[in-house]
Amino acid sequence: MATSLVGRTLGNFVVESELASGGMGSVWLARQTSLDRPAVLKRIRRDLADFPELAERFEREARAAARIHHHNVVAVYDTFGWRSDRFIAQEFVDGLDLASALERSGALPWRIAALIALEAARGLEEIHAHGTVHRDLKPANILLGRRGEVKIADFGLALEADGSPLTEPGVAIGSPAYMPPEQMRGERVDARGDLFALGVILYEMIAGAPPYPQPRRDTSEDADPARTDESLLARMQKERYPRLRKRSPGSPRRLRRLVGRSLRARPQARPASSRAVRQRLEALLGAPSPADARTELASWLWARSIFERREDETLVQVAAPARSARGARRSVAPLLAAALAALAAGLVFAIDYRPQWPPSLDWRVPIGTDLPTAPPPPASAGRPTR
Repeated sequence: MATSLVGRTLGNFVVESELASGGMGSVWLARQTSLDRPAVLKRIRRDLADFPELAERFEREARAAARIHHHNVVAVYDTFGWRSDRFIAQEFVDGLDLASALERSGALPWRIAALIALEAARGLEEIHAHGTVHRDLKPANILLGRRGEVKIADFGLALEADGSPLTEPGVAIGSPAYMPPEQMRGERVDARGDLFALGVILYEMIAGAPPYPQPRRDTSEDADPARTDESLLARMQKERYPRLRKRSPGSPRRLRRLVGRSLRARPQARPASSRAVRQRLEALLGAPSPADARTELASWLWARSIFERREDETLVQVAAPARSARGARRSVAPLLAAALAALAAGLVFAIDYRPQWPPSLDWRVPIGTDLPTAPPPPASAGRPTR
């Protein structure tokens, strides 16, 4: 029953509500009474717990995630049994997943997409440093918090360096549209498989659709059930997808090249590591700190009404976060001619460096969000104070 756990005390956790349920089990919102903080409890279905492979995968998810402590990775608090059920207790991210955000917003401005990818790359760098491969990176497994957090979740298919995959050789498991070709062939996947998935996600955020959309499966009686996957694999192996220069001509060439390299069919042709991807995104974006990235993402998400304000939540108007001089120099050049024309006409305009953003320089974010301090605009600018 959907509310069978609501109000129950499971060790140090009091269940408050059910968040979701699916084929593998259910997810519940709880409060950890010992530390007075919210938590998520994942429960595997009782009938599935009788299958050793699925039960082991559930336990391995907790072990793989518990080894990683990083602000871009969902933290695991505990794993425990209650009566005949098995639970994983993990960090609660107050927000929504990237897949839901893309459904609401459509394609993202390239800078916002690159910021999300940068935060995900930072999380992947820590994951890979522990010898773990996620193997199921997709928009549904990237969580966006209401304060701009970006966190990688769901280690159910993770491959640990000191272990072995639970699937047999030649068996593909994962989300086909985001799986690298070697994973679709059932081969062993290393960290470069996660970089392929990150490239697919970055492409989808910029273009509004993944490079390799999975066609609808033919359900007729004489249809070959493997034909769709073979077609998808063939396109990946031949790297047949619409190029970003056509889907998003306004995006920087360096960003498009990074996406293209990440989508290479051969793992050896992709970026060498998540560290290399992180460094290239930092160079493109002006090396924003994690705090600056969160603030800028929160500003955009709230400006686009990706999140809905709650009755007990107060929103404040804040100035758009300032960029570093290093990043600003690279973006101001294309706008210099327009700015000089405005000055010649006797007018001064506040130039917004974020393409495709709303014209207002004020953004609504929840009280409590960390915001950078910036000096007020000079009096000569003539901007009205609020």
